[in-house]
Amino acid sequence: MQLALINGKPVEAFPRGKASCPMCGAVMLAKCGPRVLHHWAHEGRRDCDPWWENETEWHREWKSHFPVSCREVSHTTPNGEIHRADIKTPSGIYIEVQHSDMTDAERISREKFYQNLIWIVDGRSFSGNFDLYHMLPDPNSKMAADLVWVPARRGMHGANEGLFWRRSENPDVAQGTGSMVRINSSNSFSSIRDDVMANYTGHQQYDWVRPRNTWLNADCPVYVDFGDDWLFRLEQYGQSPLRCVFRVAKRKFLRDVMVETRSVDVATRFYPIGATAFGSQTDRAE
Repeated sequence: MQLALINGKPVEAFPRGKASCPMCGAVMLAKCGPRVLHHWAHEGRRDCDPWWENETEWHREWKSHFPVSCREVSHTTPNGEIHRADIKTPSGIYIEVQHSDMTDAERISREKFYQNLIWIVDGRSFSGNFDLYHMLPDPNSKMAADLVWVPARRGMHGANEGLFWRRSENPDVAQGTGSMVRINSSNSFSSIRDDVMANYTGHQQYDWVRPRNTWLNADCPVYVDFGDDWLFRLEQYGQSPLRCVFRVAKRKFLRDVMVETRSVDVATRFYPIGATAFGSQTDRAE
């Protein structure tokens, strides 16, 4: 735990410090060894929140982008259940920053508990199994409505560069009454590159080898962080079964979660973005 209470105020751990837990009131002792991330721990007992995981520098960095008042915020349901969210924004969005693996049961429990929730998943450990491929046009565009993309997979070089067929040219296939259309070079991404780029808003094909399936099945938005200035939100592409990611600048994400009231609305609108921890320019469409 990063913060505990001294005289009712949240403070970070300091050598030989003693404080109280903001959730259960138990005594907290500071852990400040030279090789240990400074934190508070319950004296003689496990953390009072069973969902809490040991913090990493990655956790701490994410929390540092928010005011202290937004960090480690307790939430109580009408039936008295209490848990401590990593982050709660002033607009009412809960953010859970997740480094370790998670079972479906725990993910579902947290989503039902917080409801207005965003997951940020540490993707650094599986970045070698996560391949980003070609851009996709805005799924709500007229162009996208006519195109059916072949799913990208590691080792499928043609599909990874972008292969598609047109519904307008294959009405029987589009209606599910014909045989599969043959894909040829005229249906390559390169043939419509300029049009795709003109309709591009951040969607890309990807392949996740040995995926952590619980995140593919999540009901709340899931953003994967690979450690740079971007996040990748896991999505389905429009009304199709094709999986894709939506690229979001971290500076935009940090701006949106402080003003949007619903987790599903983050990164869906364009706003001017001023100076943040991730950059100083003004972005219109990131």
